Amino acid sequence: MSIATASPAVAAERAVSIVLVHGAFVDGSGWKDTYDILSKAGYEVLVVQQPTISLRDDVAETERVIAKARHPVILVGHSYGGMVITEAGDNPKVRSLVYLAAYAPDVGESVSTLSEAPVPPGEHKGPLVTEGNYLFVERDKFPTSFAAGVDPATTRFMAAAQLPFGLQAVQTKVDRVAWKTKPTYYMVTMEDHIIPPSLLRTMAKRSGAKVTEIKSSHAVMLSHPREVAAFIRSADTSATE
Repeated sequence: MSIATASPAVAAERAVSIVLVHGAFVDGSGWKDTYDILSKAGYEVLVVQQPTISLRDDVAETERVIAKARHPVILVGHSYGGMVITEAGDNPKVRSLVYLAAYAPDVGESVSTLSEAPVPPGEHKGPLVTEGNYLFVERDKFPTSFAAGVDPATTRFMAAAQLPFGLQAVQTKVDRVAWKTKPTYYMVTMEDHIIPPSLLRTMAKRSGAKVTEIKSSHAVMLSHPREVAAFIRSADTSATE
C-alpha cells in the first residue's frame, strides 16, 4: 500500500526570467523569501552573487547570469544593485528594470556623486565607516539603519557578516543607462535610513519609472518580501502580449 503525499503547488513556467542583484554590505541570501515566492509562481529566478568591489566586475558578473537565463529577463536591483542594473540592463536580453530602494544613475554619476546631495531635515544617510579601501555600515547602527523591521537576531548577524563595499565600486561613474530605453519600475522606501527618500524619489521621477512607495526601511526585500515579489511581477507584461 502506498501513501500519497501532497507537494506544494508550483505554477507552470512563465515566459520571462527574473534576475536579482543584491546591494552593498550584503549578499544574495537576502533574496531568499522573494526568490521562493517568485519561483512558486512559475518564474525562473536567478540570483547574482557579485563581490561589490568593482562596478565593472559586478556588471560583468550580472551579464554572465543574464546569459544563463532561459527567457527574456526582468532585471532587479536593490540599493547599489541599481548601479549594476543600470549598465547591465543595456543587454538586449533584458526586457525591463526594477529598482528597489536603489541608485538609478545617469551617465557620469556614481554612488559617490549621488551621495553628495544634501539631506533634508528628518531624513538620513547611512552611518558608514571607511576601512582601507572599503566601506562598511557601523556595526552597532546596522540593525536600525539598514534593516529596521527585520528580526533583530537576523540583522545582528547581517551586521557581523557584512561584505566589504569597495571604493572603486563607490566612485566609478556609469557610462550606459538602460532606464532611458527600457520600461522601468521603482519602489521608494519611505523610511529609508541608508539612501534618503528624497533622493530615491528624484531618481525615480527622472527615470520615468512606474513608481510605488512603501513604508519600509532600506532592506525592503527582507521586511516586505510579498510586496516586493508582487511589484517585480508587475513588470511582467508577457501575459498581456
